[in-house]
Order: sequence, then C-alpha cells, then structure tokens
Amino acid sequence: MKFTDGFWLMREGVRASYATEIRDLRVSADQFTAYAAVKRVAARGDTLNTPLITVDCFSPAEGIIGVRTTHHAGKARRGPDFAFPGLDPAGSGARTRQDGGVTELTSGPLTLRMDADGPWGLTFLDAEGRRLTGVDAKGTAFAATPDGAHHMIAQLALDVGENVYGLGERFTPYVKNGQSVDIWQADGGTSSELAYKNIPFYLSSRGYGVFVNHPGKVSFEVGSESVGQVQFSVEDQSLEYYIVAGPTPKEVLARYTALTGRPALPPAWSFGLWLTTSFCTSYDEETVTSFVDGMAERGIPLSVFHFDCFWMREYQWSDFLWDPDVFPDPEGMLARLKERGLRISMWINPYIAQKSALFAEGAELGHLVRRPNGDVWQWDLWQPGMALVDFTSPAAREWYTGKLRLLLDQGVDCFKTDFGERVPTDVVWHDGSDPERMHNYYAQIYNKTVFDLLEKERGHGEAVLFARSATAGGQQFPVHWGGDCFASFTAMAESLRGGLSLSLSGFGFWSHDIGGFEGTPDPAVFKRWLAFGLLSSHSRLHGNVSYRVPWEFGEEAVDVARAFTLLKHRLMPYLYGAAATAHRTGIPVMRPMLLEFPDDPTTRMLDRQYMLGPDLLVAPVFTEDGQVEYYVPEGTWTHLLTGETVTGPVWRHETHGFDSLPVLVRPGAVLPWGGDDQRPDGDWLDGLTLRVFGGGAEGDGTTVTVPDHAGATAATFQVARDGGTLTVTSERIDRPYRVVDEATGATREGTGTVTVTVRGA
Repeated sequence: MKFTDGFWLMREGVRASYATEIRDLRVSADQFTAYAAVKRVAARGDTLNTPLITVDCFSPAEGIIGVRTTHHAGKARRGPDFAFPGLDPAGSGARTRQDGGVTELTSGPLTLRMDADGPWGLTFLDAEGRRLTGVDAKGTAFAATPDGAHHMIAQLALDVGENVYGLGERFTPYVKNGQSVDIWQADGGTSSELAYKNIPFYLSSRGYGVFVNHPGKVSFEVGSESVGQVQFSVEDQSLEYYIVAGPTPKEVLARYTALTGRPALPPAWSFGLWLTTSFCTSYDEETVTSFVDGMAERGIPLSVFHFDCFWMREYQWSDFLWDPDVFPDPEGMLARLKERGLRISMWINPYIAQKSALFAEGAELGHLVRRPNGDVWQWDLWQPGMALVDFTSPAAREWYTGKLRLLLDQGVDCFKTDFGERVPTDVVWHDGSDPERMHNYYAQIYNKTVFDLLEKERGHGEAVLFARSATAGGQQFPVHWGGDCFASFTAMAESLRGGLSLSLSGFGFWSHDIGGFEGTPDPAVFKRWLAFGLLSSHSRLHGNVSYRVPWEFGEEAVDVARAFTLLKHRLMPYLYGAAATAHRTGIPVMRPMLLEFPDDPTTRMLDRQYMLGPDLLVAPVFTEDGQVEYYVPEGTWTHLLTGETVTGPVWRHETHGFDSLPVLVRPGAVLPWGGDDQRPDGDWLDGLTLRVFGGGAEGDGTTVTVPDHAGATAATFQVARDGGTLTVTSERIDRPYRVVDEATGATREGTGTVTVTVRGA
C-alpha cells in the first residue's frame, strides 16, 4: 500500500508518524528494546499528547534477527500465527554489546547496530562489518488512512544494483524491484499479479533475506513508492520482521527453512510421470484404461494416474463419493490399475456444495464456517450453495479426514489438494481466529490436515500432495503445482517465472501442467512443454477441456514424451539426491541460476533457465521453431544429449528440434546414471553408471552419493582425475558399477570396494 504522494506530500487523508529519536533503551544479555518518539523532544512538555513506538530487537534462531515495532500493545491477539519448527532463541547465540550510545545485537554472522545518540535508524551488518541494509529516517512508522484503518510500516534500504526476489509464486517479472505486491491468496491463474502462493519473504541479491511474521495481508512496495526502499506494511498495531543472514543465497534459504520448516521428502514413485483425466472432459473406466493401455503400448512409462473433479457427481463437490453411474465398481477399477504398478491420485477440495449429503451433516455437526449471525457461510461461486470446512476445529479435521480415509482404504495413494484461496473474511472461526489473518493461513491447515493423514495411513516417506495454495511454511507439505495456466508459450514462460520465485521463497519441489491447463495446446507448445515438464521436479500431464495423452498431438509428441520420461528415470539417482538435499537443507531441486552462481552478475536476471539440482543447466525452448537463447556460466560445460562442449561465460543462440533442448552438465560433474529407465523408484544401484564429465580442475576430487528411497546414503564414490586417468573408489556398495569418461568415451567396470582406473584414449 502506498501512503505518500511523491517525496514531499502524503496521500489525501493519510496521517503518518515516524520514529524520530530514542527516548529510552533497555538492554539485556540477548535482546534490547528501544522507545522511539515520533517528534523531536526539546522540552518535557514535548513528551505529552504524543505517541511512542516500541521497538523490540531479538533473535529467534542463529543468524536471524527480529525487529518488532508496536504502537498500541493492548490489541487482542487472536491468531493464527505462523508455526516455527526451528524457533530457538536459546540456541541463537545472541548477545548484546554497548559502546557509548551504540548498541549492537549479534546472532551468528549478523549484527544489528543502533546509535542512540544519532537520528533514528537501524543498521544490519554481515560478519565482515559490511552494511547489508538498514532502517533509515522514515523506516519505522504507523499511519492512519481515511477509512479509519491503522497501518504499521517498515522500510529497508535498497543498495545500488540490489535485486529482490521471491514473495511467493509470482508470475509477474522475476526481479521484484518496481512492483507492488500484496500478500493475499487469490485464485487468479498465472497471467496476473494475483497469486495462489503468497509468502511474505524475499531474498536480496546482497546475501540476506527478509521475512515478515504476519499471516494476514502484507503490502510490499519494492522500490515502487520510495525507489531506494523496500516498504512493507500491515493493518495492525504491531509489525514483526526478521532479517535472515547469508552470506550466500543458499545459506539464506537454509536458515529461513530451518525456522519455518523443511520440506518432507516425497516418495520416489512421485517423480515419475503423472497422467490425469483432465478436468471437464468425459471419462469412465473404459477411458482411463484406454489411456493407460495407450501409454504402455507406446512405451511411455506411467507412474501415477490422477482422477480429477468429475469422479464425483456434478453439483456435489465435495461428497467424496464416486459417481455410481460412471464408476459402478471403483474398488475393482483401482485394484486393476494398481495391478499395473500405478499409484492413484484423487482430486479434492475444502468446499462442500449444498447438494452434497455432507453439507447437512457438516452443518449439523458445526464443521462448516459460519457468519457472525450463526448462518453457515455460503455462495454460488464454484459450487452452488457451497460452504467451507472449518479446519480450525479438531473435530472438523477428523470428520474431513474420515471421508478421505475411506478413499485410502479403496486404494487411493495421494490427493490433489486443489483450491484453498477463496477464503472469506466476513466469518467466525471455531478457534476464534482473526478472519483477515486466517485468509492466507487457511491453506496451511488444509494441506497439513491432508498430509498428516497420508503420513499416518501410508507411513513416513510415503505422503505426497499436489497442492495449489500455500503460505509461509507450506513447503513442509510437497508437492505444489503452478495452477491454471494457458496452453501457450507465454504461459509456459510465466509458469517457470512463478516456479523460480517460489523456489526462492523456500519451496523445494514444484510442478506445472504440461501443455498448459486452459484450452488445447498447439502440438508445438505441447512438445516443448513435455521436455520442460519432464525436467522439473515433478511431472504431470493435465488440462481443462481436452485430454493430454501424447498421441492427441501427433506421433512426434509420443516420441518426445517417451524419450524424456526415460531420461528422467535414468536421472533418478541424481534427482533423488537433489530431493534429499532439499529435505535436509531447504535448497530447492529446481534452482534459479543465482543460487548456484551468486557471484556472476549475469545470473541475477535469468528467468528462462534454471539448474536442476547442482549440476544440470536446463533452458526450456519457448518457440515453435526451436530457437533458444541462454547463458552459460564460466567453465567448459557438456550438452547432456549431444556431448558437445560449450565454454563460458557466454550467451548461446541455438536451434533445437522437439526432441532436444539445452541440458548442460556442469564442468567436472559426475552424474550417477540409473540402469532402469522404466520406473523412477527402481534399484538405483542395479546397473549404475558414473558419468564423469570434463571441464573440472586437474586433481580435484569429487564425492558422489547415491541415495536410497528414504534419502539416506546407499553408496558413496570418490572420483579424482590425474592426467588421463580417472580413479574411482567406492564405499558401501558390493555390486558392479560402470565408470564412463565422457571426455574420451573410455569405460571400465568394477565391483565392491575397489579402485577403478579409466585411462584416456
């Protein structure tokens, strides 16, 4: 929200008060509180009839410093509040130091400095004493607006050339500078400023992050009101934000996700290809079987089959009952699908239509959200007369999961938790939550409820969602997909932008609708999107009014689908290692280039390419004719699909057929290559090949790990190059494996804990 009218004036009817000078300071061993007057105090009378702003400075965890500014502290705190699994003030190592008028609070590599003798301000310093950002003269304030609302305001300085990223899955420009961003869940598709996943966290190119600890609406002005400041404001009496230390972007994300929650590790089977019925299409068991048969006949391995909305009867979403006219034998059908090695996904949402039998049941039991007068909240958008499950009630959560448990008993493996954004604010919640704060937070308890059920019923490590909405902390319940995009190259590119923004907001796993959701893609769009989708963490064929089986788009689409599905399966020892890293550290599987190359200025603007794990550069093709422009960082890289080498730093202009795209292997990387191309969850040590790529420094050693299906280490390899010789020493493996020197094509095979030497040609 903007409060000023240019530099000199306020907008009409806005009255603002700014922290101006410190009038009192209370310091303890690990935190301090400053009391800031909003005007210069020249005489005692100046302390009357005027506010103070209370500024608390503390550390919630190592390397994170919190600032809480408060005008009136007596406002009732109704919740909800973000849960912080990594909250650890005692372990933060925070300590204060005073030197004259200067007070410092240090936690890990981050220091907050305040000078009580000067004008109001806060300075955040890194371990070398370099200023990261700071609160300047008008950076701590509150304002009243003409509608009578009270807003708390903070500003943090932007340095010259500093870029801001994140703030959730945003489809607007990747670099957020110059944008106004409201953290407010909305079902707006992928082609506007609205977003399904709004996260009040941003990452700076200067090596720090900022998290605003407020689950309701947070309004960001990223260099868009005051061009040298990131401003954020809430309609409240208090505003709390955390500065998260780096110095690298990876370290920022590691600290942020340690506080807000690391992602669960999705099961290995979920990384294979998902095929859905599509949304508004007609389908029954015969249709489903024809799809599954068609994939098998064409040699395209399928891992998951998903039933979208119309598995239930029209006008009755959600009653969680199969349409008996279309699916007279759901248990038998699911059993027949599972006999073919498929997992089953079902579409659900948190809305209960009036025609559903669950409406009367839920209303009678008090499980539906109500208006202040006691009426069940209803409207006709999406489903006629639909209501909303009140997940703040433990009894309602148990009631809802009881309906899902029946589906799990039938053989369902996972759920697509759709929607969760259209949450009203004119309601009363069971636990007394503030409706404005619950609007965004609803997605968290919705997805957590379903994820917890899956973990309980299917076991730890077997739970996975396909979720659309999320708030901070939602990364704990993967996977999330990008929502309703058009079937076009433009939408394909905007989907990637959204995914990159989400990954810089702490989310480790992300997917999208291959081919686009709205409309029917041109075959060229579909084929290009296949390659992109199968080089994403999770891969799903899904649409709205038309099927997404590859043969609907020609035989070449079948070939592309097959080739990239088999490729992804071969990559699974590598990809699941990246997944395990995301689970342990919070570093995403699909990584914006700046995460891997923060010191390369060119990478800071790149939004049409990404790193898949640490060693694969992927540049999707967004054109029918195959022309693609992408950037290669320093070193000699190798095209995975062709073996061609490219030496960077350089911009590349290439043309690719539908069966190709730029997939470059990092200099000196060693890819563990699976022997089984038919499934994502096979035995990755059976037929394993270590593909050793050139371009690394002579004599450098590389450690390669192959995970098991729980993400633990199944085998470790030490790889070193000395002249024309590669030496590979294996640990924790007693089966044959191959080593290929990609620079020469030389190959050797070894068994057990041995040393394998591959000499150059």
